[in-house]
Amino acid sequence: MDDLIENPEDASAEKQSAAKKSTLVSVAVNLTLTVSQVFAGLLSGSQGLIADGIHSLTDLIADFVVLFANHHSAKDADEDHHYGHQRYETAASLFLGISLLVVALGMLWSAGHKIVNPIAPSQISILALYVALGSLVAKELLFRYMLAVAKRVRSSMLVANAWHARSDAASSLVVSVGIVGALLGFPILDSVGALIVGLMIIRTGWSFSWDALNDLMDRAVSEEEHQHIEKIILSTEGVLGCHDLRTRKMGDMILVDVHIEVDANATVQVGHDIALTAANQVKAELPVLNVMTHIDPI
Repeated sequence: MDDLIENPEDASAEKQSAAKKSTLVSVAVNLTLTVSQVFAGLLSGSQGLIADGIHSLTDLIADFVVLFANHHSAKDADEDHHYGHQRYETAASLFLGISLLVVALGMLWSAGHKIVNPIAPSQISILALYVALGSLVAKELLFRYMLAVAKRVRSSMLVANAWHARSDAASSLVVSVGIVGALLGFPILDSVGALIVGLMIIRTGWSFSWDALNDLMDRAVSEEEHQHIEKIILSTEGVLGCHDLRTRKMGDMILVDVHIEVDANATVQVGHDIALTAANQVKAELPVLNVMTHIDPI
């Protein structure tokens, strides 16, 4: 009872293509920033800029994780994975969330170290500020681009990677403020800003990690989506009622189990057609991978 009204392969192919394109753009940006930030940091004497370059390098690693997950999640169902490989994306989201936590903890540790051992204001040149501001603009634009793509194709993995870029933009902002503070003789501003941004990134990383972990444990869809699915089923001609409606996440897709009530005098063929129509209508309106129906005579 899982025939489709429309083939989801086109939508899946579009999603994979968009994810690959946006991630390759991120790879190019992060590679350029890593080289320029580290090089400029060495020339200008800015340890913060060098650290920001290393942060960009961690984004590069995250990009390759996304490319790996995007490639494998698009594989068709096989003997070992009857529902496909969409949970590669959930696993990647979990990795990205944890990496955000690690980056944030690193920022907090670095900020604490700088408070105890502040740098001398004369050690940093104006070149560091120009590069840091350029990195901030580049990362913010990258974040907005990647988030727009992620929302268009409805990919939680790409949303997580976009926010990974935003964390790097926040890092560049902290570095910029720290450089300005150092140039003005107040290097402590770098540490205070890093503490604030580090706490913000921890909150974001925890949110993504917790959401991904719950999805891996077969979390149900939201109450709003649950009611939407129920409404579609009940509006199907021939359906007299439904019960035991259960859902679980499979990557960015949904698996549905439901008992559908039909006229007890209907033939097996009629009951089958009613359930099939209900399932297809659900798949047509929502990102549902499969609807398992059980027919109850009323």
